[in-house]
Amino acid sequence: MTVNYSKVGIIGAGAMGRGIAQIAAQAGSDVLLLDSFEGAAERGRDALLAQWQKLHEKGRLDEATCDALGARIRPVTSMQDLAQCDLVIEAVVENLEVKRELFKALEAIVAPTATLATNTSSLSVTAIAAVMANPRRMAGFHFFNPVPLMKVVEVIAGFKTDPGVCERLADYARQMGHSAVQANDTPGFIVNHAGRGFGTEALRIVGEGVTDFATIDRILKDQAGFRLGPFELMDLTALDVSHPVMESIYRQYYDEPRFRPSVITAQRLAAGALGRKTGEGFYRYVDGAMQVPPEPPVPTIDLLPPVWVSPRAARRAELLRIVHALGAQIETGAAPSPAALTVVAPLGFDVTTVAAVERLDATRTVGIDMMIDDAATKRRVVATNPATRRDMRDAAHALFARDGKAVSVIRDSGGFVTQRVVGTIVNIAADMCQQRVCSPADLETAVKLGLGYPQGPLAMGNLYGPTNMLEVLFNLQTVYGDPRYRPSPWLRRRGALGLSLLHEEE
Repeated sequence: MTVNYSKVGIIGAGAMGRGIAQIAAQAGSDVLLLDSFEGAAERGRDALLAQWQKLHEKGRLDEATCDALGARIRPVTSMQDLAQCDLVIEAVVENLEVKRELFKALEAIVAPTATLATNTSSLSVTAIAAVMANPRRMAGFHFFNPVPLMKVVEVIAGFKTDPGVCERLADYARQMGHSAVQANDTPGFIVNHAGRGFGTEALRIVGEGVTDFATIDRILKDQAGFRLGPFELMDLTALDVSHPVMESIYRQYYDEPRFRPSVITAQRLAAGALGRKTGEGFYRYVDGAMQVPPEPPVPTIDLLPPVWVSPRAARRAELLRIVHALGAQIETGAAPSPAALTVVAPLGFDVTTVAAVERLDATRTVGIDMMIDDAATKRRVVATNPATRRDMRDAAHALFARDGKAVSVIRDSGGFVTQRVVGTIVNIAADMCQQRVCSPADLETAVKLGLGYPQGPLAMGNLYGPTNMLEVLFNLQTVYGDPRYRPSPWLRRRGALGLSLLHEEE
């Protein structure tokens, strides 16, 4: 196979630049590595040689291949040394003026047919290319760290980028063994844009006093199947990386409420509690091990009260089967008796509102999240309201834990935890499709590979139901009066017609 670019220049020999150099060489390109810091390019090459040697020692590379790869990497000391390259990728500091000056100088050195690419994660490709005489040959080529393991590349077209340049870069990414997704030049591109719903909504939930960091992480892992909770993830990526991204996307979208950052992360950033690398973030770390607070024990109760389930409860038939299987006495009257534990299961609404609308005794009313099929989850989530009696809260906790399934008890909020976070993720993704940021298929690929979600956001919407997503969002908007829950027109149309979220308009 003939590689798309035979000679590739990479400017920046840090972790990102080295990773790009590694997969470019493995694809068959000769790579010239340049860095402004003396000796950095040589150290970058040495690190790559050591990496390939380890693979050889493990039997994953033969000696001839190892030697051939090493021969393809050459450190250089001047931008003039890149004159013969047919592709140059910059991976330098995330500063607009630095990148603009670099490309302005580089354009005068390389051939007119050479492709120029920026690995920027948050800056406008159009703004970077604006200083160039021929911005048509420049595009975004955004890799994720660690490059060899994160198998997705965002190919971003600036306002004047030649579409053929993006096609060639996407093909080259595939030659490097990565999946290429194509995006228009919008703030955050695909992955960082789509990822706003996970952490920012979780931060809002904590900020409202609904529950704590560890409980939110447990709920989203055990109910919705995320590999890491949002606070574990922010500790891993570090707040000096994630908080500036939150602020950048929020400001670039002219203070769009959906992307509003949190004072919680701003405060921790100021305090230097950045996450794993500082030993303290949302969790403490001892010898690298995360210290997770224990879950509250299941209460011991002397007598379980009878249970009355609201006729308006989501998945009511399933909820009644669960309560019956757990051994509770079920009341079937039109209203609960004075002794009954009253259970509601709203979508989007808070327990307080449901109790008031249905004229229920709030002191005996609790909510349970039934958006997701109970059999598909490892945890149940129960919500109290401000008036719920302690004995009724404990009874609900003990009842729903009877079969050994984990139970989290949280304070009242619209939409529970999973409904709010998943609803926000799906809504932002739908709005990206509405804006034509990228194709729905590329959105799904980028999020699964770039963020490690259990499904793409549109697949989540399909799994839990477009109409359920709409109900959650409409009701959240009613509870909070906040435009951040305004359903995307793209989602509204599909929910109204009962179509799969992945169905594209002609």
